[in-house]
Parts: sequence; structure tokens; C-alpha cells
Amino acid sequence: MNYSILNREIMYQGRAFEVQKVYLQLPNQKKRYYDLVAHRDSVTIIPIDKDGNIWFVSQYRLGVEDQLLELPAGVLENGEDPKEGAMREIREEIGMACPELKYLGDFYLAPGYSSEHMFIFLATELFPSALDPDSDEFLQVHKIPIPEMMRMAENGEIKDSKTLASILLARPCFLPK
Repeated sequence: MNYSILNREIMYQGRAFEVQKVYLQLPNQKKRYYDLVAHRDSVTIIPIDKDGNIWFVSQYRLGVEDQLLELPAGVLENGEDPKEGAMREIREEIGMACPELKYLGDFYLAPGYSSEHMFIFLATELFPSALDPDSDEFLQVHKIPIPEMMRMAENGEIKDSKTLASILLARPCFLPK
């Protein structure tokens, strides 16, 4: 099926994204506009310490007007390599680093209205190496044993979609070999 973008108008320009009105020609030759959140790519990191704990953060999220438990994550800087961004984010969010990150996969967060593409990395052999957090982030760090984290995910106690999708991608790393 052929879709063709005829025009884009920027309706709003923000810090991490812009909202575009996109005019599209559909396969049946009809024309329609859609709203698109053009968002920079992002990363999520699954940090596992030597004791088998996954490091999470909880932070206030305006969309739900509440705190959410999430894996460390962040938006990439313009032109930033996803692995470099992931290394930066775990240092900013949990004050830890690792010798190497393992790429687990990637996905789109909400492709019906957003272009945000997220890359997932596993971080092991953690060691302290803090960077200053972003000035607008007030994070609480939590260490949760893998079996407890899996129970929480399966019982609906984790509500953040990127965290749930990342856990699914990392599941082979958690299962006994």
C-alpha cells in the first residue's frame, strides 16, 4: 500500500519534541491530516548488580499525575550514539556505570502518533560513577531482586510501558540457562 506525505507543518516546538500536522495521501487517493509528535530517539537501561537486583527509579510523571517506577531512561542528544547516551543516563539517574553495555533491541513507543524510537541496553558489573542529574529530575533509586521485579511486572504493579517492554526483551537474561 502506498502512503505519501504531502506536507508537514510544525505546530509546536518544544525541548525534546515538536508537534507536526502531517498531510498524507492514503492508498485510496484520499487526503487526510494527522498529528505527529516528532520526538528525539531515547534509551532505556536495565542495570543489574552483582546481587541480582535491578535498579529502578521512581519519578513524577505529569501524564499520570503520579510517581511511576521505571528503569533508568532518557532522551538522546542530537546526533548522540544510543550506547553513549545509555552510559550517560545510568550515571545521571542512578549514579552507576558499567564497563560495557549489551544491546537487547529497540522499539517504537507509540507509533500511531509519535516517532520516538527507543534502544534497550543491559548494564552489568556496575560501579559508582555519578554525574549530576538533570535539573528537573527528582529521582528515587530502588533496587529490586529479579524474582520480585518479575512478580511486580506480571501483577500489573509496574505501569510504565517502556519498562515492561524492556523487561520482556531482557527476560532471556534473567532465565536460568
